[in-house]
Amino acid sequence: MSHLNVTINGRQYRMACEDGQEDRLQKLAGDLERRIGDLRGKFGEIGDQRLEVMAALTASDELMDARQRIHALETELNALGDVRAAAAERARATQTAVAAALNVAAQRIEKTTQVLNRTVGGGIAIG
Repeated sequence: MSHLNVTINGRQYRMACEDGQEDRLQKLAGDLERRIGDLRGKFGEIGDQRLEVMAALTASDELMDARQRIHALETELNALGDVRAAAAERARATQTAVAAALNVAAQRIEKTTQVLNRTVGGGIAIG
């Protein structure tokens, strides 16, 4: 477990994180600091706690939107998987039907060839 100091809204906080997650924690703190600064620029000095809560709500709102988009994409992906499976089944059925039609055509050609061979062969007198 690692410990590092992050600055949020001008205050230092000692935070713990898993080893290797230090850069991520710094980026998260930097994002929150940026949000607070943006809100301070829009609303002025309305109180540190209020700015921090507003920044947290803004981040939470974005997270909720992202989760909804992920859910919609997962639903679409599942639907596309169903369409793909149905298309594959139709392709298999078409392939089977084409193979059957080719077999019937081959049988007809074979029968026609046999009839022609009998007709041509039977009509010639060798002698």
